[in-house]
Amino acid sequence: MSTFQAPKGTYDLLPPRSALFLRVREAMAAPAKLAGYGYVETPGFENVELFSRGVGESTDIVTKEMYTLTTKGGDQLALRPEGTASVLRAALEANLHKGGNLPVKLWYSGSYYRYERAQKGRYRHFSQVGAEAIGAEDPLLDAELITLAAQSFKDLGLTGVRLLLNSLGDKECRPAYRAALQDFLRGLDLDEATRERIDINPLRVLDDKRESVQKQLVGAPMMRDHLCEACRTYHEEVRAQLKEAGVAFEDDPKLVRGLDYYTRTTFEFVHDGLGSQSAVGGGGRYDGLSEMIGGPALPSVGWALGVDRTVLAVEEEGIDLGLPATTSVYAVPVGDEARKLLFRLAGELRAAGIATDFAYGGKGMKNAMKSANRSGARFTLVAGDRDLAEGVVQLKDMESGEQTALAPDAVVAELRSRIG
Repeated sequence: MSTFQAPKGTYDLLPPRSALFLRVREAMAAPAKLAGYGYVETPGFENVELFSRGVGESTDIVTKEMYTLTTKGGDQLALRPEGTASVLRAALEANLHKGGNLPVKLWYSGSYYRYERAQKGRYRHFSQVGAEAIGAEDPLLDAELITLAAQSFKDLGLTGVRLLLNSLGDKECRPAYRAALQDFLRGLDLDEATRERIDINPLRVLDDKRESVQKQLVGAPMMRDHLCEACRTYHEEVRAQLKEAGVAFEDDPKLVRGLDYYTRTTFEFVHDGLGSQSAVGGGGRYDGLSEMIGGPALPSVGWALGVDRTVLAVEEEGIDLGLPATTSVYAVPVGDEARKLLFRLAGELRAAGIATDFAYGGKGMKNAMKSANRSGARFTLVAGDRDLAEGVVQLKDMESGEQTALAPDAVVAELRSRIG
């Protein structure tokens, strides 16, 4: 055992479970790829101000959860706690919005970092797949992104995922609602930290998960009752398009999410089988974020889906994703000449796209066959001195036990035929 362990709140992905994470990531990204979203990758750390401006200085992410560092040159950096601000910054820096082909549609996958109380489903290092559509204000675009996310969960076979939907209004109608909510909240029995939020961002109080707070929020004014006509019409169009697409959703007037940049459409996917950490993804429209980080007006919408929690949901529902074996053929040589021959054949099989492993380390036949079984290989390729003298190698089907003698030059064609 090593002297060191993974830091608290983090995890190592190791075979065979790592194959499940890869399968989930692929399923999350696949619908976006089919809808014209191109891949983008951003640095693991950014200027602190990018997140304090974009995510919101009053959010828990910025005030409590960001990992920050100071470079030798004195720059203040932060490990990225979320993906949207970084992706938008990258698009602006590359002037992707100036090509006239809006919206700019991007998807991404990576690791993110928040200093949180570590527990199952809530990690300090976590993985997300995200998609952003930058530069267009269109309810069909909101509906498209929500539909793509819903499709990824469907493709994984998940049946316990629910979609919650809300509208947070815009700069025209939110100020009046903000004032009404503040008046209501100031009359409640709240702790000092929560009362401070009333002045900074009262919508965040609605997102407080404590039962003592939620009980007092009964009768609180809701944004849906204060939407201006433009926001109301926009939201109804999003709802109508989701219904047309056959995407079930639940209206949740208290849904605000944990980031300050959201406007209008806001949504969250939850899985009730995960306990308190039930959110498996979410997002919304962020029409003012570009201006917040120094860019032009670029109305945008996007989402991020949690790989870690979705894996937990797949396991909770007992879904078998039919993950393929990492090895199709396992080569077992007996003797130095056989090692040379099978090593060459292993390379030829890999070049032909057939996953092939090799009994390294001079293992005896018994131990080598045990390794072949553990690898999940469908076939073993065995050769010893007698086989070489006869100019053949032995191909064994590990399921049926059938063994076939083949000329070395016929091995690749035979396995291509059998494996497909």
